[in-house]
Amino acid sequence: MQMARWDQIFSLPVQNPALPEFSATDLVWSKVEGYRDNIDRLALIPFARVDDFVRGESSNKDCPTSFHVEARRRKAKGKKYKPKVDGILEYILYWCSFGPDDNRKGGAVRPSRTTYVPKKNNAGRPNSKRGCRCHFIVKRLIAEPTVALVIYNNDKHEDEKGVPCHGPQDKKAAGTRAMFAPYISEDLRLRVLSLLYVGVSVETIMQRHSESVEKQGGPSNRDDLLTHRYVRRLERSIRRSTYELDEDDDVSIGMWVESHQSHVFFYEGLSETEPFSLGIQTEWQLQQMIRFGNCRLLASGSNFGTKKLKFPTHSLVVFDSENKAIPVAWIIAPGFSSGDAYRWMRALCNRVHAKDPSWKVAGFIVDDPLADIITIRDVFQCPVLFSFWRVRHSWHKNIMKRCPDTETRVEISRHLGQAVDKICTRQGTATLFEGSLEDFADSSEFVDYFRAVWSPRIGAWTSALQTLPLASQETCAAMELYHYQLKCRLLNERDSEAYQRADWLVDKLGTKVHSYFWLDEYSGKDSFSRYWKEEWVSGLTSFRKALSIPNSDVVISGMSAKITDECDGNNEEVHHVVWNPCSQFGICSCSWAEKGYLCKHVIKLTQVCGENKSARLLQYYQTLIDLLQCPPRDSLFRDYAVSLAVSVEKQINALGVQKEFASSGKPLKVYTRRRRKSSKNVEHEAAVEDVASSLQNETDIAKENHERGAKRLRICCTLAEKPSQIVSNI
Repeated sequence: MQMARWDQIFSLPVQNPALPEFSATDLVWSKVEGYRDNIDRLALIPFARVDDFVRGESSNKDCPTSFHVEARRRKAKGKKYKPKVDGILEYILYWCSFGPDDNRKGGAVRPSRTTYVPKKNNAGRPNSKRGCRCHFIVKRLIAEPTVALVIYNNDKHEDEKGVPCHGPQDKKAAGTRAMFAPYISEDLRLRVLSLLYVGVSVETIMQRHSESVEKQGGPSNRDDLLTHRYVRRLERSIRRSTYELDEDDDVSIGMWVESHQSHVFFYEGLSETEPFSLGIQTEWQLQQMIRFGNCRLLASGSNFGTKKLKFPTHSLVVFDSENKAIPVAWIIAPGFSSGDAYRWMRALCNRVHAKDPSWKVAGFIVDDPLADIITIRDVFQCPVLFSFWRVRHSWHKNIMKRCPDTETRVEISRHLGQAVDKICTRQGTATLFEGSLEDFADSSEFVDYFRAVWSPRIGAWTSALQTLPLASQETCAAMELYHYQLKCRLLNERDSEAYQRADWLVDKLGTKVHSYFWLDEYSGKDSFSRYWKEEWVSGLTSFRKALSIPNSDVVISGMSAKITDECDGNNEEVHHVVWNPCSQFGICSCSWAEKGYLCKHVIKLTQVCGENKSARLLQYYQTLIDLLQCPPRDSLFRDYAVSLAVSVEKQINALGVQKEFASSGKPLKVYTRRRRKSSKNVEHEAAVEDVASSLQNETDIAKENHERGAKRLRICCTLAEKPSQIVSNI
């Protein structure tokens, strides 16, 4: 009987809804005979998604609540145990926070809680215990450690009498807090924490909250009942917290990891054989990665803080609806070798797939020529693009710093831009840079800098420019803005000694820096504009700002151009001069360009003159544009199209090779040595014949697919004469 029960349980499918959070209504429940002739209502879900199920059940619209861990048992780590079919690694009992005790008049309280002396002011949960019997059990089995068995027999929010005890269905709860959930939502809690971390006072937070509740006509959910005392308690905990949990930096990091398990997707402590590495991703970052990274671009910002920080920071970002970069993961490590990169990339990818198995990135953008391209393609299964923003930013910043003469700046930038263009079109090599430097011997300070810093590694950058398709200017502008934001928000400590501790870096990223980026996506951040500091710098990227400049305000005259721009906050017109127009190596007179960044005026000129394209895919891309006659206006969509074109090109080439083999008409021959046929030899020859026949079948299928693709191409060529029809179909 016992074995039949578990056989029936293991035959059930593991359900993984493609939702950020899911509830019991999103699952198909099965009834299996349990102990003492009871019928258990159960389902199997991935163990990694138990928290998503708990949050989904707590967000029940008919009866909002929250579930707490009433009991937990787990086997000790490292302890040997006998494998059993019904063995349990972990047992968790989740109970509705309005139960199981009943503190109402005449309610039943468990004997173990009768000695509890109530406080005068029940600050945390007034009227919260109302005898609710709703609960469910989660079991992590030894036979399937990655699967959670959920037993949900009591799914009604009722007391022992079978009467609703809280929520809108409870008539006695009308006018009390029992109408709503016992705690505020995670979104409001994260909002309050973020505002406190960036320096907004408790009084201001409560004033803005009270105004919003009053505007909507009174409280309608638990979040509207936010109290001053709760916000003050959060502010006190932030003020008393410290990043230095131990004098030893390594021990302090280990303690932080133990207390922030939900924020860590990869951790490797420092040892004699393995270097230190830590991957940080909060729940909000994971949600943004799934939301904006699925079938879209994922970019890598490598080696931030190499000169100042103890360990450089590696960022993974996605792009939101305004194509601004959002960090979705931070990796802290002394270096990024191929073995280390594979482990944290695989751990991150597994974490995302545990929540959304259908998640797939469309393209991966790197800004380091030494990045492990093979590992990226293996883990993320997508094409790889290359962003040149780091080099252009460094060159431009040092030109402005080391060359005081404007004419010299313009000439050096023009020669560097021409060298990069020739390398992209495979018309030159790294020797072009050395030849350009010889023409500027008078600018010895910049020449010495270039030869000392870039000459030893310019070969790797040149190879990347020639072998990988280039990302668009909009991607470069988004990465530059993110780099500037991270620099302002992270490297602003008065005590520079803190930069040499890894625990400070981990704590700062997970608290203040995370709060700033969360507030960037918060629609109500403008109501706190009077508290904005330099760290709050946000807004559109230079590329999006360039779109707002009319073409009539651009006047190109020879090797320079003049752009009329309006100052922010008033209607005064300011004129900016751009030298080397229509090139991303242009020199502009605005303050943003003087810092080395790609300003909106330079981008506007490239938009007017036509954006430079990746030389390696120029002909293939132009063919697609001529075919559709509707070039994409969104540069990030263009990056996705280029990455997709690379994948299609590889498949076409593979099909072409198979077609050439099939058209040769030669049979596939497998030569073996003649020997006396034994039973083993007969089996071997049969296996060889099976392999040969399967290869021939695959060749025939490839030939049919190739012919079908050619037919589709002819149809597309016919439709190219009607671009309006194509656009309507798209």
